[in-house]
Amino acid sequence: MATSIGSLDSCKPTNNNVGCPPQNGTASVHDSHPPSTIASSDATLGRHLARRLVEIGVQDVFSVPGDFNLTLLDHLIAEPGLKNIGCCNELNAGYAADGYARARGVGACVVTFTVGGLSVLNAIAGAYSENLPVICIVGGPNTNDYGTNRILHHTIGLADFSQELRCFQTVTCFQAVVNNLEDAHEQIDTAISTALKESKPVYISISCNLPGIPHSTFSREPIKFAISPRMTNKMGLEVAVEAAAAFLNKAVKPVMVGGPKLRVAKAHEAFVEFANASGYAVSVMPSAKGHFPETHPHYMGTYWGAVGTAYCGEIVESADAYLFAGPIFNDYSSVGYSLLLKKEKAIIVQPDRVVIGNGPSFGCVLMKDFLQALAKKVNKNTTAYENYHRIFVPEGQPLKCQPNEPLRVNIMFQHIQKLLSADSAVIAETGDSWFNCLKLKLPEGCGYEFQMQYGSIGWSVGATLGYAQSVPSKRVIACIGDGSFQVTAQDVSTMIRCEQKSIIFLINNGGYTIEVEIHDGPYNVIKNWNYTGLVDAIHNGEGNCWTTKVRTEEELTEAIATATGEKKDCLCFIEVIVHKDDTSKELLEWGSRVSSANSRLPNPQ
Repeated sequence: MATSIGSLDSCKPTNNNVGCPPQNGTASVHDSHPPSTIASSDATLGRHLARRLVEIGVQDVFSVPGDFNLTLLDHLIAEPGLKNIGCCNELNAGYAADGYARARGVGACVVTFTVGGLSVLNAIAGAYSENLPVICIVGGPNTNDYGTNRILHHTIGLADFSQELRCFQTVTCFQAVVNNLEDAHEQIDTAISTALKESKPVYISISCNLPGIPHSTFSREPIKFAISPRMTNKMGLEVAVEAAAAFLNKAVKPVMVGGPKLRVAKAHEAFVEFANASGYAVSVMPSAKGHFPETHPHYMGTYWGAVGTAYCGEIVESADAYLFAGPIFNDYSSVGYSLLLKKEKAIIVQPDRVVIGNGPSFGCVLMKDFLQALAKKVNKNTTAYENYHRIFVPEGQPLKCQPNEPLRVNIMFQHIQKLLSADSAVIAETGDSWFNCLKLKLPEGCGYEFQMQYGSIGWSVGATLGYAQSVPSKRVIACIGDGSFQVTAQDVSTMIRCEQKSIIFLINNGGYTIEVEIHDGPYNVIKNWNYTGLVDAIHNGEGNCWTTKVRTEEELTEAIATATGEKKDCLCFIEVIVHKDDTSKELLEWGSRVSSANSRLPNPQ
């Protein structure tokens, strides 16, 4: 980029799926009458936490049992509105809570002290990077062990129990260590409400001997959260809109680009409203795919510099003004810092701040309020979209496969495209699936998720489990590379136990392809597995699961017909065997640019 365009973390409105109206981000008290008194035997910390989770919209918690959290799990599963989903390991439980939060607005996982907490830490860091409210609950030491200089199992052998807490302080927005009942109610409520307000994960450690002890603070049903709304400064809004309208109205060919923070700002509808009013050409950053309807008449595609949708990058980068709503600019989203953008041409709209070019910055202005107000002031200007329409040439079709020719990835994604509908959702694993899935055209209502900021390989297995559990009405289509699958494969088992009906396309090309294109070496080659054989072994004749291995287009067509027909009520696992060098052209370009950015020599001292 000619001038660096950055993003800033900002306070996030709460989610409208957890008792919060979508327009102003405030939660309301649903019942005007006092909550009922509950039996003393149920007036426990464990039952209070369970009821709180149900109240905010959590119906499933993803857990791995350990001796420090067993009593707590007893109380959670005793709550009628809460289902415990036992996962194979803590990392996948965290990834599942991440995927669940993307669809439901909030997720929760339960693990044991330190040995479980440090295992789930990576997934919680990913949720933090993606602005997802995940409640991470840890069963902690007995209250009598604090301050005694004792050494406990599941720890690193020190009498200081704070190691886990200190690790979580860097990847959560609030931490509560509950080791007495007097303030347990306050700590739990503060943690959960903070997660909703900040749209970030929180950490709650609960001593293992507390969940089942009755206490007077839990003697009534939890009062519904009433979270103070984040309010736009009206004077700041007026001035920001006036300055932005003047900036955009003098431009000849302005465009608009949606970013991933549209989600935390709850500004999807406002962004569409502004697109309709302005007439601007519209694109989204790669991590915002699915946040804007791709059926919109002025939608161009994904803006990802040299590797985005054809003709989209040229229109954005040649514009004389661009409005970015909720962007995150990093080395991945900027293709190794190669975007041809200039700050002086940009309006950057963050969830509660607006920055116009190199000039003024306006705080305390919520994104959705700003976009809605600006829609009433901006002049309609379709010039950029007309330019796009003039230069646009429909994408070419891949060469047809000859009979029994080895299957190519571009052919496979042609068939996946035909699977998509309003009743489906796509989960794209880190790797070449990023680039191939971004080229899919999403029908209205089709979900789409991937983890770009953190980019943790293996994320998609747990995320598919969590997302599918959260939205059982949709059939999830997961595209996962073999290298990524080897990291987290075990929780296909949990998908089968939960009777999920996802379709997993396992792309077997023999290695870490995305790493190969950044920097190749023998470490990128993995041991090949019989992936369908592995899933058959996991299935073990219990539950509904169907697997197949395909090598040609004919076999793929037959497999998809079976998955959508006879086996439509099964978890379907389709192993697609392709050549190790069969990658998208976008990955080749992106990999070389990221490699160049990674290999820059140190600046002279």
